Amino acid sequence: MATQRYSVTPHPIDTLLTWVKSGEIAIPEIQRPFVWEATKVRNLLDSLYQGYPVGYLIAWRNPMVKLKDGSTSAGKRILIDGQQRVTALMASLLGMEVLTKDYERIRIRIAFNPLAEGDAPSFEVSNPAIAKNPLWIPDVSKLFQTDADLFDQTDAYIARNPEIDRSQVGKALQRLLKIVNNSVGLIELAEDLDIETVTEIFIRVNSAGAELSQADFAMSKIAVNETYGGNTLRKAIEYFCHLAVSQDFFTQIEKNDPEFARSEFMAKMAWLKDVNDDLYDPTYTDMLRVAFTSEFGRGKLQDLVALLSGRNFATKQYEESIAEESFAKLSQGVLAFMSKTHFDRFTMILKSAGFVTSDLIRSRNAINFAYILFLRGRRENLPGHVIESLVRRWYAMSILRGRYSGSPETAFDFDIRQIDLQGLQTYVEAVIENELPSTFWTGMLPQLMDTSSSTSPYFIAYLAAQARLGDRGFLSAGITVRDLLLNRGDKHHVFPRKHLQRTGASRGSYNQIANFVMAQSEINIAIGDKAPEAYFAELREQVYGGSQRYGGITDPDELRVNLAMNCLPTSMLDGELPTYEDFLAKRRQLMAEKIHQWVGVL
Repeated sequence: MATQRYSVTPHPIDTLLTWVKSGEIAIPEIQRPFVWEATKVRNLLDSLYQGYPVGYLIAWRNPMVKLKDGSTSAGKRILIDGQQRVTALMASLLGMEVLTKDYERIRIRIAFNPLAEGDAPSFEVSNPAIAKNPLWIPDVSKLFQTDADLFDQTDAYIARNPEIDRSQVGKALQRLLKIVNNSVGLIELAEDLDIETVTEIFIRVNSAGAELSQADFAMSKIAVNETYGGNTLRKAIEYFCHLAVSQDFFTQIEKNDPEFARSEFMAKMAWLKDVNDDLYDPTYTDMLRVAFTSEFGRGKLQDLVALLSGRNFATKQYEESIAEESFAKLSQGVLAFMSKTHFDRFTMILKSAGFVTSDLIRSRNAINFAYILFLRGRRENLPGHVIESLVRRWYAMSILRGRYSGSPETAFDFDIRQIDLQGLQTYVEAVIENELPSTFWTGMLPQLMDTSSSTSPYFIAYLAAQARLGDRGFLSAGITVRDLLLNRGDKHHVFPRKHLQRTGASRGSYNQIANFVMAQSEINIAIGDKAPEAYFAELREQVYGGSQRYGGITDPDELRVNLAMNCLPTSMLDGELPTYEDFLAKRRQLMAEKIHQWVGVL
């Protein structure tokens, strides 16, 4: 069965490079940043020169597509593994420019020493010193030009080094030129293979064991399509993601890609150059998921790959009109994603729910689907306040129930199809009611909060709840939890760690999330490792006229309000100090009530 699904054929490097130049094999990475260091390019040439194998290339043929006139066209073969190696060969042997991570076009020049012997290197990355050294040919691509003549090249070298044996030089240059005759195995995968099978073959063949995601395949399909603007669309996705984390990148786009700078995508993302907010810095996977799911009503990226190929799911045939329509819809989804109005409104909604810093954004899939809800709400013309409430509550429910932590694509697909069937508001309200019944707050959530992970969704939800509800920090008279989150306040142990160590508590129990409160650094330092009974006794003194040791609260009623805000039993102020285990159990209940209150006002 396997032999019918793919073939393995050796091809000379020269043939493969010819196919790439003619477009018979499409390299989606050819206009993307080249990630190899120049030394890896040098090492690749040296391996070929020494006759060593350089691994397999893997190509996946696009399916036969039915054209508008009724005829069919064989699709290109997309190189899904070996892109960096082929790009390195084209850069070093053919003199092709590559893009740096800053999208600047540069040449990688590899120098060759035809007289190298023993451990002396035959290849080096060219530099000014090598360029001045007559023993080195500073750029091997000159030798591979179509009009290059081996005798002329040998004569030029001997003219610089008259004492050198001509035959030795000639043999070395002949050996170098023959590296394009070295064979590389090309694994060609059948067009009807699904993404999971292609991924499995890739991992098994790739010695590095690297993983390809469905988003990688989708980006490859997009990148190699010039007919419907896929190459520009791919740039739009990558440029937006890069610009979101590096505002200076805008000038690089204008300088190095003037054609893209004139596109509608550039105009749509230009606002990012003036923004410095890292709450939601999307990756290309995030953008694809949101744009595809919101526009197509599907949640599985393998369906996007099929649609971009022109698949008709009803007839199981491939049609050019479907590919054209799919590229147009995806472009609209990407434009909607990068709209300043949409993006600003969405991040504002997240902040209004209490997620005020990127440290509180832990589930990429949950935030992606929340953005999908926002875009669908806009499409359904729901009132703004309704969209905001639905998005806030859905996101809170998603992180509390881990809705997208297991099989996110399956969950995406199910949810978006149900939204199409039932309508956004009806479906969201029903799911939230079902996922967050009254028993969740009193029974399940306190149990789930029995954890030492400060990045757990339950502690994050608790902090967001405090930020949304305007709670003040532990023992703070005016500083809010929101202030502390934005300015990196301290997570203070109510029962200090060293105190618990002295009492013989187990190591794993120190950092229970129910033992944490957000506090100002000076308050945290002042408490130090004092036992709770000691510093709570001092707090009683403070609010009843004693010295002011911890924060600015001097009124007993205000202090009780502060303890309640931070989900601490107010009885602790009266000297009723529970055991550590009893304290954790009680505080988990109080924190669960706080989160319940929060969801109720979102």
